Amino acid sequence: MFFGTIMLISVLRFVSNGWIETQYLEPVFHFPYYGFEWIKPLGSMGIYGLFALMVLAATGIIIGFQYRLSALFFFLAFTYVELIDKTNYLNHYYFVSIIAFVLIAVPAHRNFSVDALLSPGKTVQRVSYGYVLIIRLLLSLVYFYAGLAKLNSDWMLEALPLKIWLPPHTGLPLIGPLMDETWVAYAFSWFGAIYDLSIPFLLFYRKTRPYAFGAVVLFHLSTWLLFPIGMFPFIMILATTIFFSQETHERVLSTLKGVLKIRKKTTQLATTYQAKNQWLIWILFAALFIFQAVFPWRFLAYPGKLFWTEQGYRFSWRVMLMEKAGYAIFHVRDPASGKEWEAYANDYLTPMQEKQMATQPDMILQFVHFLEKQLQDQGITDPEIRAEVYVSLNGRGSRLFIDPEVDLTDKKDSFKHKDWILPYTDR
Repeated sequence: MFFGTIMLISVLRFVSNGWIETQYLEPVFHFPYYGFEWIKPLGSMGIYGLFALMVLAATGIIIGFQYRLSALFFFLAFTYVELIDKTNYLNHYYFVSIIAFVLIAVPAHRNFSVDALLSPGKTVQRVSYGYVLIIRLLLSLVYFYAGLAKLNSDWMLEALPLKIWLPPHTGLPLIGPLMDETWVAYAFSWFGAIYDLSIPFLLFYRKTRPYAFGAVVLFHLSTWLLFPIGMFPFIMILATTIFFSQETHERVLSTLKGVLKIRKKTTQLATTYQAKNQWLIWILFAALFIFQAVFPWRFLAYPGKLFWTEQGYRFSWRVMLMEKAGYAIFHVRDPASGKEWEAYANDYLTPMQEKQMATQPDMILQFVHFLEKQLQDQGITDPEIRAEVYVSLNGRGSRLFIDPEVDLTDKKDSFKHKDWILPYTDR
């Protein structure tokens, strides 16, 4: 119910802010994920239809009406929209897709739902602990891996990027003047790492759980006040309630039943829900957890500084770890005529797309191939395109990012190391 409610609010907020137009309809080009190039915006009717489906599905999840179909449709619609353009990638969008997928298999509609009201014979009192455990474990991975990612020299020894992000908040009441103090940036950095690494264990342990949840609320509300991270803090706060005991959840449901004036049934309910192919569900959950535990380590297969190359960076629970800015100029040459000129991304991309593209190699390559197609449509059959890109990482001076001698039209995207990314050098 909490998940459906926060998803409904998130979708309505997205629509009301006009982000469907700015992120999906206005761009003339989208940056698809590798292997998902077939995902398209579907036009105005199609994209609005997907968001309407998300609203209906989230509502179905909240009230437990046609619950499994609601969970399935929400997962498909939400994930489809997120795969349209990697410009909009956020860790919590990925987390939402994972939880929505898990909820398809979770029998969360077997009690206190419209489905249970319509089919009383299918109502049960309990479900196997595995359904609760998988969500707890996935949430714990998010926290723990976010903490591991903070154990780097910039975060722990230089308090970067918080030394950049906190000073603009000096106008806040009471705590504002502290935001300009270096020790505060270090305190935030170290507390953030310790919090992420310890909070899963504190939530699992019954005696520390209430204090841990208080820390969760305080931490996420603080980040919400300081940084523009949207609904992420509220998603994490509400998701963390999965750690509360069965008795706590039953008290909440009892209160809701009192408010809604639902009489307590005297009929004996089935003890525990048992799916027909329960072992398949456990295998699915185990495979999902193992994948989520292993996949973030793929960055070890790539050479170079992770924050610089970003190879293996996404889908790894690295949350707000760096301040990165770039500027790109594309040098075009027509071999047939020998003519050379410069092309600029802002002639084709939205400001948000241009900002993201200028620091991420795979997006730079995608833009080059898009630009190549545009030039071919203009009659230039075999254009050469080289990128001159300068990137600044965590406030340090700009460095040349891409080998400017490489014709990127000859390069294809893949999971292999992109050897045309120049190595990061300290200076």
